[in-house]
Order: sequence, then C-alpha cells, then structure tokens
Amino acid sequence: MREITINPITRLEGHGKITIFLDERGFVENAYLQIPEFRGFEKFCIGRSGELIPQITSRICGVCSVAHHLASAKALDEAFKAEPPPAARKLRELMHCGYIISDHILHFYYLAAPDFLVGPRASPRERNIIGLVRKMGLDLVKQVIRHRAYGQNIVEIIGGKAIHPVCGLPGGVSKPLTEEERGRVREMAESCVDFAESSLKLFHELVLENPDYEEMIEGDIYRLETYYMGLVDEDNRVNLYDGKLRIVDPNGRELLKFDASEYLDVVEEHVVEWSYVKMPYLKRIGWRGLIDGAGSGVYRVGPLARLNAAEGMATPLADEEYRLMYKTLGKPAHSLIAYHWARLIEILYAAERAVELAGDPEVTSPEIRSPIGEPGEGVGVVEAARGTLIHHYKLDGDGLIEDINIITPTASNYASICMSIRNAARGLIKGSEVSEGLLNMVEMAYRAYDPCMACASHHAIGELPLTVEIYDHRGRLMRRVERPSLKRVD
Repeated sequence: MREITINPITRLEGHGKITIFLDERGFVENAYLQIPEFRGFEKFCIGRSGELIPQITSRICGVCSVAHHLASAKALDEAFKAEPPPAARKLRELMHCGYIISDHILHFYYLAAPDFLVGPRASPRERNIIGLVRKMGLDLVKQVIRHRAYGQNIVEIIGGKAIHPVCGLPGGVSKPLTEEERGRVREMAESCVDFAESSLKLFHELVLENPDYEEMIEGDIYRLETYYMGLVDEDNRVNLYDGKLRIVDPNGRELLKFDASEYLDVVEEHVVEWSYVKMPYLKRIGWRGLIDGAGSGVYRVGPLARLNAAEGMATPLADEEYRLMYKTLGKPAHSLIAYHWARLIEILYAAERAVELAGDPEVTSPEIRSPIGEPGEGVGVVEAARGTLIHHYKLDGDGLIEDINIITPTASNYASICMSIRNAARGLIKGSEVSEGLLNMVEMAYRAYDPCMACASHHAIGELPLTVEIYDHRGRLMRRVERPSLKRVD
C-alpha cells in the first residue's frame, strides 16, 4: 500500500499532517488528519485560583484567546453565582464582536482566499497573501489589514489587550468604557459593516458566479451531511455570545435545544489512539465511527453549522444575506465551501451588532460587576470563530479549580474534518499521478473549518505517551520502547 503524506499542512493555526493511503490501483483507501501537538491546559489549571483561569485559558491560543477568556468568565459567573450587570454583558459581547470580525477576516483573506482568488492549482509561490496582492491589488489588501486591525482595536479598548485580554472577572468586567472610547468603537464598527458588504460582493463575483467553482460548491467532493450545533436566541436566530444550544439533524429538523449546563447529557467524547484530540459526538445517536448521515452521532460547529442550526440572523443586512445563501444552496447547506460564505455573513452580523452595542449609552455605565457568592460549579459557552466552545469548572471551598473540562470547536469538528479530507482525497486522486495542486485541494477540505490545533490539543492524560526507536548504523530498527508501559515491544 502506498502512502502520501502532507506534512506540514499549511494555512491553519497549529500543526498537523495528512496521511493518504492508496490501494494497489492508486485509488484512495483512507485518509487521516493527525494532530501531534500537545498542550495540557486541563491538567495544569487544576489547583489554580478560579479568578485566574480566564487569563490562563486565554493562553491556549493566540488566535482564539478572546473566546476562551469569555467562556471562562461565563463559567465563573455561574460557579460564583454572580450575574453580570447589563453593561458588563454588553461590553463582553461588544469585545466578542471585535474578535469575530478580526478572526474571520484573518481566515478568509489570509488563509482561504488564495485558493479561490488566486486559484486552487496555482503555484504555491503565488497561492498566498503576496499572490493575493498581485491578483487583487494593494488597495484591497490595505482594506483587509485596516479592518482586521479595527476588530483587534475593539478588543484592546474593552479587554485591555488585543490578544489575551484581561478584563473578564466572575460577575463582570474590570473597567468601564468611556464616552470617547464608545465613539471610536462605533466608528470602527460602522466601517466594518461596509467592508463586510464589499467582501460579500467580492465572494459573489469571484467564487459564486465563477463556473470553475460550480462543481466544488454543488458536487460531492466537498459535501458532508451531519448534525449541526450552535447558540441561538429566543427566536432561534444566531447569537455568538449567549443563548441556548440548538442541534438540527442533516435534514434541518430540530433534535435538541438545551442550556449550556446540560451539555454532559448531550455530548460524549471519543478517544482515538493516533491523535491527541478527542472526537465528541451526540450521546443520543452514539459513536458509529467516521461516517456521516443521520445514523452517525457526529455533529459540526462553526459558521455554517451555526447558520444551519438557526432560523435567521438578528441584524438586518446579515439576515438578508442569510436568506440569499439558503435560497441558493438549500437548507441545511452541506457543502464545505458554504463555510466561507457563512463566515462572511458572520463578519457582517458581528459588525452590525457592534454598531448596535456601541450605540447603546448603557455600555458606559460604571456598574460593571456584581458581588460574588460561594464557589461551586459552572459552565460557560460562547461561539468562538471556529464554533461552539464549552468551559466547565468545579471549584472547591477555597475557590481553587478542582476539575475542568474544555470542549473546543476543532475537537467537535475533528471527526468531520477527517471525513472531509478522506472524501476530497477519494474524489480528487484517481490513479498514481498526484500533483501538488490536487494535494492543495485536499487541504482545502480542512481549511473550510478554520481548525485551531492549539485549542484542540489542550487535554493531558497524565503522562506524555512516547515512543523511542533505536537504529543501527545501517538504518535497521534494533529496538522500540514505548511509554507509559516502558516495555520493549519488538
């Protein structure tokens, strides 16, 4: 059996490799995404003061730090029985909008757009941000950089830092917003609305209306049917900061709608021996392996999953584009390429919502924190850019972390990412001749999810598994030793 390895995979946050197995005819038998990095946050948070955890867990990732910070703060709100005042909730959501704007712009233009705007089979020398400058012009790239910076500026104004914010506390936030800051945030958010609309126009012209991409969007190579999960408000519209979790089946029918605190009744985590990342699944359906469809417990999160799980957007311009997407693709949409369309819709939503929040005089109220009660247990959920993020803490009587569980979006999507890579490889690789362009199109299957490997591999099992192989001077394997058993296995 022949193996093709893509290592390292490119244009994502973190490290990973893809191994494709071909049969004797040169057709794809299977393919896997392995995530070899190891972090261990769930272990070394134990014994720490609960109030420190929002700043510790934000270090899980430099890209997703705001989402971890807010999910952590929300978990501590519940653990300390401290409901944040209205101004604090609005400030947190406003900061979250800035993060979504910045993160989604980063992914679409820097990581995904070279595949579409330059071309999936273009030379790797051109298929990057520099190639994007040559293709689209310097003015567009300047707008990309400016508006990504606006998102980060909003985070910095509220959170104290553009990366790894420090404002979140149980029961609220650490500082109020001044009137001058409110004006600056609103001005930047209004500019982001215009930029989001122009980005959607560009996506329509260069991707949706391009016949070269019709098969990608409507064909089976990048299609996967699963369950979908996301936060929704009381009207089942997308909400990125708060609400209930809603799950729909592959036909779009509601399966469950539940509070974040009930997640353990809904989600279980499957462990595979070849990766540090677990594979969550729906307990009601059960783990059936790497298969899709209604008979599999695999579910997806992220921009497309959120829109599939909802019945609309809560801002007018984003809702109009939401209706157009489903009129075009049908609902639910199962194409991976729709993740990019959904991501742009969410930039528009986050910018519109930021304008609304920054226009509310209450965000400058000095009432930004509630007193805390006795420590206990809490679950906090937000929608990270990549999907639903769950933080669950148990605190002892001294307010120290006794137990912690974190389910990240990339973990929730991991089984689907493996299946998407496998399906793309099977659809693209026919026979023994494999080009770099074809392998990049296989990589496009995971880029749609915008995976964050650093977030996904946060779990520690107690000691780091290790394999030591000893070779002689002729390259022959003499001995292999594995830990934790430390037994000779050959």
